[in-house]
Amino acid sequence: MFEKLNTPQELFHYKLGAALKMENTVLEMLGNLEEEAQSEQLKQQFRHHAEETQQQIRNIEQAFSALGEEPDDSPCPAIEGLEKEGKANIKKADDSVVDAVILSGAAETEHHEIAVYEGLITEAQAMGKDDIVQLLSQNLEQEQHTLEEVKQATQQLAQQQFAHAA
Repeated sequence: MFEKLNTPQELFHYKLGAALKMENTVLEMLGNLEEEAQSEQLKQQFRHHAEETQQQIRNIEQAFSALGEEPDDSPCPAIEGLEKEGKANIKKADDSVVDAVILSGAAETEHHEIAVYEGLITEAQAMGKDDIVQLLSQNLEQEQHTLEEVKQATQQLAQQQFAHAA
């Protein structure tokens, strides 16, 4: 049975747990995407982002510690949906377009992660938890940087693919 969230603090704790579940899921996804990716450059980007994701997980665990709470894995249905959609689209895709499918899913995932961190940071600021704001801001900055890398890789790939198609 689902426990009701009665206070802003309980809601924050729940959402922080969902962010932890999100990052653990993303870490699994990155390993799978690295295997599926056709381009060595894309494989390398996924390995690098996996290292960042491990740091983001540690930052969230530190945030729980700063709250005096045990980390928990609240459900994160949004990331599960993105993962399921990505896997289905990769199966449908020919090898020649699989990197485009992967990059599209990566962009959607980064947008979701950015939104999660922006919300958590706003709430942590309202609670006066500057230490937690700092940890989550590090995660947000990395996600924003990763989204820019994904956008650049998507542009390069699209230009290559459509140049060959012409």
